Amino acid sequence: MSSHSGTIRVVLVDDHAVIRAGLAQLIATAEDIEVVGQAGDGAEAVEQARALTPDVVLMDLQMPGVDGVSATREIVSAGLGVDVLVLTSYSDNERILDALDAGAVGYLLKDADPDDVLSGVRAVARGESPIHPKAARALLGARSAGGRPQLTAREVEVLQLVRDGLANKQIARQLEISERTVKAHLTSAFSRIGVSDRTQAALWAQRNGL
Repeated sequence: MSSHSGTIRVVLVDDHAVIRAGLAQLIATAEDIEVVGQAGDGAEAVEQARALTPDVVLMDLQMPGVDGVSATREIVSAGLGVDVLVLTSYSDNERILDALDAGAVGYLLKDADPDDVLSGVRAVARGESPIHPKAARALLGARSAGGRPQLTAREVEVLQLVRDGLANKQIARQLEISERTVKAHLTSAFSRIGVSDRTQAALWAQRNGL
């Protein structure tokens, strides 16, 4: 979501009630953010996202039943206009990549400073993609260890169009997907290849023969 104005509406998703309560207390201190719903598992998260269409879903990953990655994928693919920001204890590259592949636009860790969580929610509402430094290091480490990063077919298509100078709206039209989905693919691809903007991504695509 970009250029958000007004109060940022958030749904909290975590299977531990005490964590949801703590997050709710934290968000209550922010005048520009409000909790509009809570969920204890992925299935309930999808229901809450459909019923409430919040601006941001703050999503845990490890939950009984439907996990956070599956819930994220379902929320994003439903085209609800809802951004998913992961908040979890896990910083291994597999979980990070799975979450980004599913369409999450950011990845924060639970050991982050409380102010960083609030800043992350605000960043997502502005259309940015906050990634916790530990998660970023895990991604970069995986990229270094594995040589050229493995991109999905759709990520390759999107990077090729970025290389050709197309804007997100044009990419969405050409691939017949939503702009939000384009953004999710770019967030994942940027993380995989270790760049932070479109210019660097275009250069990377040229250098790597995409």
